[in-house]
Amino acid sequence: MSIFGQVTVQNNKYKPTGNFHHISPNTPIRNADDNWRLMGVTKPRAMTYIHAYGGEAIFFASLPQGKLLASRCEHSDCASKNTMYMPFRIHCPDCLTKNKIVDITSIAKTTATIHTFMVCERSGAFNVLKKPIKFINIEFSGVATILMSYLSIGEPEFGLRVVPIFKSVNPTYTILDLSWVVKGTPAQELPEGFTYAK
Repeated sequence: MSIFGQVTVQNNKYKPTGNFHHISPNTPIRNADDNWRLMGVTKPRAMTYIHAYGGEAIFFASLPQGKLLASRCEHSDCASKNTMYMPFRIHCPDCLTKNKIVDITSIAKTTATIHTFMVCERSGAFNVLKKPIKFINIEFSGVATILMSYLSIGEPEFGLRVVPIFKSVNPTYTILDLSWVVKGTPAQELPEGFTYAK
């Protein structure tokens, strides 16, 4: 049996296998100001949460393949017909019709610019990004919404042209498989495991 739990879907049901919960030894909590008097114990527990992507799974599966997918409403009676959304939206927020999946990789490569940005010197628990983290909001030509991501190489500026890079080696199948670099960054300077779109 695996040390870590794994989940597959069979007959339209989730099938967890392996060990999802790991108990670590309790350790005493002592008061250093009161002769190391016992105050309690820690109760560490590692838990695995099952997070289902549902209709968004195709978006996350496309990232390691070097593709950026958006969605577009094509309902003939919708006031938002032909509106394109990035981040990916399964349904139109106006008419609730299922959106069509659209590959916007070439649009991102040729029109993506930094709309706003924020540089964080510190981060919260479980952060895996290198600090300082350069969070950027990206706008694309013909897309109604703005995507939040992070800049791996370069210094953010308003209106700066950026291009997407994709984690194609050991992908996480999360949004962290997508990052951005300043247009013109040589391929040999990309972070380990990342490539340009095909």
